[in-house]
Amino acid sequence: MDTTILEDIGLTNAEIKVYLSLLELGPSTAGPIIDRSKLQSSVVHMTLNKLTERGLISYSKEGQRRHYQASDPKHIIEFIEDKKERFEQILPELLLKQKLAKEKKEVTTYRNIKGIKELLLELLNAGGKEHNTFGSAVESLMLGEVWWKSYHKKRARKGIKAKLIFNKSLKKWTDVNKYPQAKYKFTNTGFEPLTETIIRNDKIGVIIWTEKPIGILIHNKIAADSYQKFFEMLWKN
Repeated sequence: MDTTILEDIGLTNAEIKVYLSLLELGPSTAGPIIDRSKLQSSVVHMTLNKLTERGLISYSKEGQRRHYQASDPKHIIEFIEDKKERFEQILPELLLKQKLAKEKKEVTTYRNIKGIKELLLELLNAGGKEHNTFGSAVESLMLGEVWWKSYHKKRARKGIKAKLIFNKSLKKWTDVNKYPQAKYKFTNTGFEPLTETIIRNDKIGVIIWTEKPIGILIHNKIAADSYQKFFEMLWKN
């Protein structure tokens, strides 16, 4: 019989052997259990006590001797349910610890197209009412024109307006592909950097549009506010 499920619910190897031995023996003293389980006497007595505490066996006393009996195997379901209830009691605290850990992590790096898309989706769900970008280059279209149009439609549906300072190389593309609820400005023709910066609420996304793009997501309100002021200065000028 495959007993791995009993291990999965938290029983030790010794507890499994003693419990199965007692099921096969029926009511028994410790001696026959030791013989059948092939465990040391001290291990069997310690395990019998543990199984009694778990409610998986019971005993009655006749004089000084204990006669043990395995509980109905169906009761193991109750044992599992009890574990589940106890876990559910601490689940909210575990989730809170996870949330606090995420909040403490201020910088996350992303690589390749898949990673950059994940970064952008993080920004999409960052809250706030403005999506401000500067430095976006034609290389950003490596994510796919359809993907970008879908992304900005989702942004607009959230009621988030965009101000976009693009490199001149994107001018012809945006003339044809207008994003909803967006205003555009363009850099002058000439040197066009490959670094794009996006400010959303308390997060900043920095993307370097190399052949294998690299992204950095910074979650810091003070830094985001500083970047926002810098963006507003760029937009006015």
